[in-house]
Amino acid sequence: MATANVGGINIVYEIVGSSGPVMALMPGARRGSAEMKPLAEKIAAKGFLVVLHDRRNTGGSDMLLDSSDTEEGIWADELHGLLGQLGLLPAYISGSSSGARTAINYALRHPDALRGLLLIRVTGGEFAANRLPQNYYRNFIEAAESGGMEAVGEIARFQEYFATNPKTRDQLMAMDPKDFIDIQSTLLDKFLAGANLPVMGFTEAQLGTIKVPTLVVPGNDNTHSSQSGRIAHDLIKGSEMHELPISDQDVDLVSWEEWNDLEPEIAETFSAFMQRHEKAGG
Repeated sequence: MATANVGGINIVYEIVGSSGPVMALMPGARRGSAEMKPLAEKIAAKGFLVVLHDRRNTGGSDMLLDSSDTEEGIWADELHGLLGQLGLLPAYISGSSSGARTAINYALRHPDALRGLLLIRVTGGEFAANRLPQNYYRNFIEAAESGGMEAVGEIARFQEYFATNPKTRDQLMAMDPKDFIDIQSTLLDKFLAGANLPVMGFTEAQLGTIKVPTLVVPGNDNTHSSQSGRIAHDLIKGSEMHELPISDQDVDLVSWEEWNDLEPEIAETFSAFMQRHEKAGG
């Protein structure tokens, strides 16, 4: 893994593969990039450079809690800055769940630096709109209100972050609980503004502006319903959809690990999609 300073934030990244068109691949939630490496290796083996990076506040990258924009918006801008530093623009941008939301933000903010979008496990629907604000923000606010930063640090999300980036523990413990609550409350408000849209975070008009080649792979749980993927496909005009050989499950979340056996098909589908559009562009 290497490190690049993007706007004052140290971002840990890795390039998988030796040559070919560039693709950036992101996981969901606030997880580091490591869980996507097996898929990245499968795609790279088919002739692509795949960029993995730990987004701000995840994995080995720096922590800077900031409420000036949505998390996915900040992540999109920092990914653009990282790829620009590395001389790897334009690129295909891909992600699962929050990674897919980051990819869509990238498409809206940096359309000239984009070859195409590959969206996995699109988030949407009433269940996700109720579940994610609690998991992403309210749990942290409630912990800080009841037990200060010590209580926040006991939440699994931060325990995982401390394990990959130990210095963040001291940073978090040094925060004033009031400042932390203010940041999380503002982020919650920004998240809620788009939480109830059919494709979480994006209006039909916004999705209608996306003109690059786009492929959607729907999910199969209540947070990433297959219906949300189909809606994204309908709203992004000219997009393609690939449905995996899976059935919808009435569970909150199917973990990425449970999709491990699907990675060869995802890699083959992604590679064929990108190769086809590379030939058409050429």
